[in-house]
Amino acid sequence: MSEVITDTSPIQYLHQTNFLNLLPALYGQIIMPQAVADELAEGRSQGVLLPDPDSLSWITLRQVSEPILVPDLPNIGKGEREVLSLALMMPDALVILDDALARNYARQLDLAFTGTLGVLLKAKQLGHVESIAPILDQLNALNFRVAQSTAAAVLKLANEGN
Repeated sequence: MSEVITDTSPIQYLHQTNFLNLLPALYGQIIMPQAVADELAEGRSQGVLLPDPDSLSWITLRQVSEPILVPDLPNIGKGEREVLSLALMMPDALVILDDALARNYARQLDLAFTGTLGVLLKAKQLGHVESIAPILDQLNALNFRVAQSTAAAVLKLANEGN
């Protein structure tokens, strides 16, 4: 299995919908850049329901020794930048990120990536979840940003849509 690197939002939304356990079930050990752990800590300090990576045995924190690989890109956060930098250092890595701009950069850098919805779709295909539709409802209630057309495409791929 190739290495898997996660950004903040997949951790946040899977945790808040009680599906964080899908990550180790689907991918085993997950690599998290320090900037992502810092973003989670900042959110927890502001009262947001977020996990502490130190309490998750399947998370490996990784310092990005050369963040220069992905310079300060406009409108992209430090977490996304470190995720992309780590992925460039690990050629076969899979990146899990939701941010549209970061996904665009991942595409330009020829990196393999998925997002929260991709994790849920894989979980459905492998029998870890029965239905994605109610999870999408939960994500919508949490202000998860997804285009209606994307949600419909995911439901169709999961054999839950028209």
